[in-house]
Amino acid sequence: MSTFYNTLAAWWPLISPVEDYAEEVEFFLPLLAEATARPAPTLLELGSGGGNNAFHLKRAFHHVTLTDLSDAMLEVSRQLNPDCDHHAGDMRSLRLGQTFDVVFIHDAIDYMTTLDDLRAALTTAAVHCRPGGLLLIVPDHVRDNFDPDTEHGGVDVEGRSIRYLEWTYDPDSSDSTCVTDYVFIVREGDAPPAVYHEQHVFGLFTVDEWLAALTEAGFQPESILDPYDRYVFIGRKPG
Repeated sequence: MSTFYNTLAAWWPLISPVEDYAEEVEFFLPLLAEATARPAPTLLELGSGGGNNAFHLKRAFHHVTLTDLSDAMLEVSRQLNPDCDHHAGDMRSLRLGQTFDVVFIHDAIDYMTTLDDLRAALTTAAVHCRPGGLLLIVPDHVRDNFDPDTEHGGVDVEGRSIRYLEWTYDPDSSDSTCVTDYVFIVREGDAPPAVYHEQHVFGLFTVDEWLAALTEAGFQPESILDPYDRYVFIGRKPG
């Protein structure tokens, strides 16, 4: 992950513009309504990356705390969300010593490539979720409806341009992972374009495995499909 989330971290606003997340968050917020209706609700996001989800979510919360493995991505988020707390840490082992009304994990959960990794991340979520609180997780893929796909994007901003191609596929349907190959072409000013390729391995679990792992972590789980045909998992921590 060193290229995507370190070398190219400063390019994140062009790779994935913050405005592209607004529609998605409008779907998430009603799912969290029982928590955000409380006085001074708090949010913890594990694997927050450049902070694009938090930028739209934070209006519903009194305070937001963001965590990520990459210091470079946290710095991008600090520029976008100076009103949020930021901490570096691994979602499998992070312990902040406080609890929150909502714990949120977006597609960073995909980097949990084994059930043990997934259970560790869900344990972290449970440790930081208040009794009566909510966990919301949005993986990009589950085994049940996995479909290989290709996406592309990128924008131009003030003499800086980036384009990317991402190709997701499953080279071995008998294991618990899939693969995404990323290719980035970067142009800055009059300098020749630079090309980067990086392959990421992601976890790919069945819905039943997800629900079982959430139950094991102490949540009362359910799953729904969002407008993009992704499975979204909601866990309620008994109060």
